[in-house]
Amino acid sequence: MPQDAIAIANDHAGTELKRVLAGELAKRGIAVLDLGTDGTQSVDYPDYARSLAEALADGRAGRGVLVCGSGIGIAMAANRFRHVRAAPVHDVTTARLAREHNDANVIAFGARTIGVELAKECLEVFLQTPFGGGRHAGRVAKMS
Repeated sequence: MPQDAIAIANDHAGTELKRVLAGELAKRGIAVLDLGTDGTQSVDYPDYARSLAEALADGRAGRGVLVCGSGIGIAMAANRFRHVRAAPVHDVTTARLAREHNDANVIAFGARTIGVELAKECLEVFLQTPFGGGRHAGRVAKMS
């Protein structure tokens, strides 16, 4: 899978929103690496965050989308990996700033805290917003 592919992973709470977002990516012609889960039986979100981090590290994907109940736990688990900058977002402003100021390479959603249409808008903003660089570049470098 090419570097411009997007990996997507979720826990049991995020299965339905993950399906919707993966469909949106596919509609745009973006290769999607679906790392699961595909069911609603309870699973541990750190395992799926790790799978996504590994996909970024080995070049199977260039960016990622994570979904859990709140978006917080799965982002925290993903951020344990130095090459991951996962941002839980709640609106289009946080999606834009995650890219523009923080060069986030992973966006995280809370399936229980965001509506489907807003999540789709946030994903679009995340995909379209470039990193601003400049004064932010040194700060981002310190995180990696």
